[in-house]
Amino acid sequence: MKNIYDNENFFYKYSQMSRSQKGLAGAGEWQTFQKLLPNFNGKSVLDLGCGYGWHCLYAAEHGAKNITGVDLSQKMLTVARQKTKAYPIHYVQDDIATVSFLADSFDIVISSLAIHYVADFASLIANIKKYLKPEGILLFSVEHPAFTAEGSEDWYYDVQGNKLHYPLDNYFTEGLRETNFLEEKVVKYHRTLTTYLQTLLKNNFILLDVVEPMPPKDMLCEPGMKDELRRPMMLLVKAKNKKS
Repeated sequence: MKNIYDNENFFYKYSQMSRSQKGLAGAGEWQTFQKLLPNFNGKSVLDLGCGYGWHCLYAAEHGAKNITGVDLSQKMLTVARQKTKAYPIHYVQDDIATVSFLADSFDIVISSLAIHYVADFASLIANIKKYLKPEGILLFSVEHPAFTAEGSEDWYYDVQGNKLHYPLDNYFTEGLRETNFLEEKVVKYHRTLTTYLQTLLKNNFILLDVVEPMPPKDMLCEPGMKDELRRPMMLLVKAKNKKS
């Protein structure tokens, strides 16, 4: 059950990030993600990789009748429980790739920037298919395949330290990537855009939206944010579970 987010140093550095300090408002992709969210009123919701519980809280504030958050990190869940203690949200410490629920348990499954930590995407989608109700909605964000392909997730710089360009290499070679995030080695998994979308289609999902979000104008003044207009950093996918 070990997780990089339970590393004391890493967790502290993560807690200082804008998205940790400001919640959903501090996430560059949030304004686009929010527009894709379905109606939560009266719905059962599962958040895979719930982290601090921000999306669970949003679902509760927008009328969800029951909410479950899953995360592998004990430290993340401790913060989530504290931040959302006014709401009846159920948190589970488990691996989002293998966690099991009863069939047809949820109307909505969401996941924010967690699925690229999962090695077997096909198995994950097959599991979600089982516990998401027919006509249920799956909405997830991942790091964009163009962002994860080369592996380093860093720019090429000139001798003065200016960003020249972002590398794209080994795109069709899927699998493990080891990168540096917050000065720590982190393992992620690269897969192509085709794999993300075709896996959903092969599992009888209907694609509703595919979006490559750009940073909102009101965040372009923040350090490094303008550079995110030079590359696709994230991918948002919304799909509906077709009736069998």
